[in-house]
Amino acid sequence: MRIDRVRLFEASLPLVHSFETSSHRKSGLTHVLVEATDADGRVGWGEIASPADPFYGPETTATAWTIAERYLVPAVIGSVWDVPEQLEEGWHRIRGHEFAKAGFSIAAWDLYSRSAARSLSNALGGTRADVVAGVSLGIEPTLDHLLVQVARQVEAGYARVKLKVAPGWDVEPVRAVRSAYPDLDLHVDANGAYADTADTSAVMRKLDAHGLTMIEQPYAPRDFVAHARLQATLSTPICLDESIVDLADLQTMLTLDAGRILNIKVSRMGGLTAARRAHDIAHSAGVPVWCGGMHEFGVGRAANVALSSLPNFTLPSDVSGSDKYYARDVVVPPILAHGGVVPVPTAPGLGHEVDVDWVRENSARTLDTMAAAL
Repeated sequence: MRIDRVRLFEASLPLVHSFETSSHRKSGLTHVLVEATDADGRVGWGEIASPADPFYGPETTATAWTIAERYLVPAVIGSVWDVPEQLEEGWHRIRGHEFAKAGFSIAAWDLYSRSAARSLSNALGGTRADVVAGVSLGIEPTLDHLLVQVARQVEAGYARVKLKVAPGWDVEPVRAVRSAYPDLDLHVDANGAYADTADTSAVMRKLDAHGLTMIEQPYAPRDFVAHARLQATLSTPICLDESIVDLADLQTMLTLDAGRILNIKVSRMGGLTAARRAHDIAHSAGVPVWCGGMHEFGVGRAANVALSSLPNFTLPSDVSGSDKYYARDVVVPPILAHGGVVPVPTAPGLGHEVDVDWVRENSARTLDTMAAAL
């Protein structure tokens, strides 16, 4: 297989409901979509879901575009490969920039599975026909606003709700939601917003009393030791997200017992190949995993659904329906949840087709290697 053409689209879509984390509030998303065409005219799509700002991690939409244009596109054009892992070896010298790499990895896996007339789930080794989805709720102006949002998701059938927390917005929101929903699968995500202090430990012990499924990423990404110390004092499992960028980080987490649940994000780990390896390592270590999201458009969301069909994704994943986030997504048919469950596509590749005209209409800039060659 050989990729002869790549197109990049910097596309933006508004969110149905604005979303606030410990770092900022956003009302829309801008992601880079990757279209790869092979020598036989088959097409694969990927999504670079890096945030616009360097708050989740160091990558941004702007840096991802630069890395894609200058390094990843030249690395894949003309490369001959049989499986995606071989293509990915062509960019191993590029340090970091996992989000950018992930977009090309997804495109390669989509193209590969389409060429083999297999679903992406099947190509990855998935075993599930559907995936239990959870939802992630941002910081709201008041507790009443938060409870309205939780009620909507529970009524829609979602079995798990994740609450974004930050210093000053943590114990009271959890107490309010737990009081209203005693049996709800509930967990919190701090996105590394807390410092390793006595005050933070006191907050975590209060959260520990509310029957949470997990406390996700309380401390800064590189602070494995602080997470390990905290985990030793809590009955609630700590889940690591931003801390696990590569497989060496995962081994550090396991060795130090810095977390007992793993959030696998395709984007954060550099693509589907690395994400599948992380799943396998965690499975062997007896650590349950779930698939986190970056408010992906339909391309990245479909890749997440396929990954979540692997056997050790035993916890609800952030693969809720596209309609929760976007009035009109970039794929057809849209990804929908029914009673909090998303079916795993069985059609070749991602199982969804990209609405190229809609993508183009919502793109601020594009790149086409074919046009550049003329």
